[in-house]
Amino acid sequence: MLPLTLIFLSSWALICNAGSANKGENCTQSDNRLQAGTFQFFDDCNSVTYCAANGTCLLKGCRKDEFPFGYVVGAHVPDLCPLGEFCPDEADACQTLLPVGSACQLNRDDECEAPPNFADLRDTTNRGLNFNGSICLNNLCLWANKTANDDCTVENTAYIAYGEAGEFIDIVSRGDCVVGLYCDSSTKKCLAEKALGAACTADKECSSWNCLSSGTCGVDTTLPKHVGTGVYVAVAVGIFGGIFGTLLGLFLLHRRQRDTEREKRMQYWREQNAFHQNLLQMRQTARASILSLPNNGNSARSTMYGRDGMPSDEAPILQHAAPKASGLRHYMADDSSEYDEGMMMQPVRDDNRF
Repeated sequence: MLPLTLIFLSSWALICNAGSANKGENCTQSDNRLQAGTFQFFDDCNSVTYCAANGTCLLKGCRKDEFPFGYVVGAHVPDLCPLGEFCPDEADACQTLLPVGSACQLNRDDECEAPPNFADLRDTTNRGLNFNGSICLNNLCLWANKTANDDCTVENTAYIAYGEAGEFIDIVSRGDCVVGLYCDSSTKKCLAEKALGAACTADKECSSWNCLSSGTCGVDTTLPKHVGTGVYVAVAVGIFGGIFGTLLGLFLLHRRQRDTEREKRMQYWREQNAFHQNLLQMRQTARASILSLPNNGNSARSTMYGRDGMPSDEAPILQHAAPKASGLRHYMADDSSEYDEGMMMQPVRDDNRF
């Protein structure tokens, strides 16, 4: 199975290293090859065509991927091959599965015919150990049916990969042993996979398929990580603590704001009350000044007070008081001022004067 980095490089190479010749343009089949480092198939034609025997690029007649590269929206995509057939790297047309011992293309286990007991031999770990119990090693179709201590066939392929430290060589080693065994490169024998913590030299030796740089088998990187109960408790406490802490902080903040607004309203009320008291004091001062005038205030100006000298602002306010005009007529009728009586007299119109 190719590492994720190599799979990415292979997919990228399919786009970047594809030829540029379009449909109907000239090509040369002798240029067909596997790219160095990625081992991606390359020809002179673009990603939607293949180089035919007549030296021209034609549209591909099949595909091996569910979602192939290079096709625009709305373009015709060739069909997948039916059961019992495969689509080669050239993608010219579907072909019949190859029997054991036939020539096959690199890493194309799906080109080989499955053994009768493929259900027992096929890889169920999704590690790419074989395809339905068949495997392509050294460009030959084999069955992955070798058991413990049997002679086996091994294939080592060096891929160019890239990491944080730059470019490096990643060797992928494959064999035709049954699942749970690996083909030892030195003895060419099928050996049992090693347990966690055992010494190893390659990923294929470990049951976890993870040989650490320290030379021991590590945990399976594809398995989900499990944490202790204490971690869940700490996370739960942190979540609820954060929620209640936020609510408490908001409560204290809003209470401080409410206290501030309440203080502003109290200050406003005190200012308005002091202003009202000042107005009452000014009225008392004005009344005292008027009463201190000659005639003891019994002039026409005294009509602003009641008959008994009580100021109008101290007179009781009735809920259903008479209209304002009626009150004025009342005061004017009671006033003994001749000026006011003269003002109330209406002139008699004499039409003979005009």
